Amino acid sequence: MAKGEEVRNKQVLLKHYVTGFPKETDMVLSTGSIQLKVPESSKAVLVKNLYLSCDPYMRVRMAKLEIPSYIDSFELGSERVFFSS
Repeated sequence: MAKGEEVRNKQVLLKHYVTGFPKETDMVLSTGSIQLKVPESSKAVLVKNLYLSCDPYMRVRMAKLEIPSYIDSFELGSERVFFSS
């Protein structure tokens, strides 16, 4: 894929920090477009996600931590946090 095709993209972004179990209202669905481009010399692959799962590890990162931890909380609205398809 030298040139890269442009495709529509959906993302689930963190809208609010979570207290307890995550709810749909804690997230927002964003749409846009991305270039499907992998460098010629790269051995990378493109993957399309079909499902989003929030495991217990992610729940901790979805909360606003009041005390320092070895991991940071996710950034609200950051597109590098969750999922793109």
